[in-house]
Amino acid sequence: MTARGALVLVATPIGNLDDLSPRAVQTLAEADLVVCEDTRRTGRLLESAGVRAKRLLAVHEHNEASQVAGVVERLVAGELVAVVTDAGTPGVSDPGERLVLAAVEAGIEVRVVPGPSAVVAALVASGLPTDRFVFEGFLPRQGSARSERVAEAAAEHRTVVLYEAPHRLLRTLEDLVAACGGDRRIAVCRELTKLHEEVWRGTLAEAAAHAAAVEPRGEHVLVLGGAAPIAPATDDALQSAVSRLRSDGLSTRDAVAEVAASFGVPKRRVYDLATRNDP
Repeated sequence: MTARGALVLVATPIGNLDDLSPRAVQTLAEADLVVCEDTRRTGRLLESAGVRAKRLLAVHEHNEASQVAGVVERLVAGELVAVVTDAGTPGVSDPGERLVLAAVEAGIEVRVVPGPSAVVAALVASGLPTDRFVFEGFLPRQGSARSERVAEAAAEHRTVVLYEAPHRLLRTLEDLVAACGGDRRIAVCRELTKLHEEVWRGTLAEAAAHAAAVEPRGEHVLVLGGAAPIAPATDDALQSAVSRLRSDGLSTRDAVAEVAASFGVPKRRVYDLATRNDP
């Protein structure tokens, strides 16, 4: 039996309802309160699992901040509260993060019933390196915040995992092509664990062309290959770069500064190389 007075994050299926674990079913049946994004959707999940929940409470992105205090009061009173989202593990691009923090600050035990995760499912199916990766979630929809995040993803040497809605997929792929070049490898995963599950693999340019030709449907997870490592700058390469800039009319000082910034090396190193043969 699960201890009382605890907050339990319960992973739920991302598509196939058979992925709900026996431990998840037991926890949801025992809980005094099940916190969920959508009571109707979670109600259907519980019904399919044969669970009659004592009480459901909708906590979503629009009301999570205002609902946290009331849930913590129930936890302090000794109740068992289970948290689920519409699909996957709570707190990952879904509500739950604020509630966990509040519970921890109140000294409440926080547990996890692990299970389905679209991030991990897409990553391991992508065919791209899995030893080191970063999760970016949904990109900002517009403005400098979006362009900055796209640039960060393009420069990242680890595998990058992103979420995207179908109606924004093509734009995101085109932005990534512009930032990364068309040859970067990517896996476009949709409808994971569902009837029409698809994992498409290829280059960014090919992915953008495919999205333009075939109407995207369903939620997507993008797994982007990391940027190629930059080869260390050699002394010859630095000297040649300075020489080219000086021949173009730049002063030694300006040429050194530009080369140091371009290669990511200290100015002192570039200056010493540039003036090595000076009288």
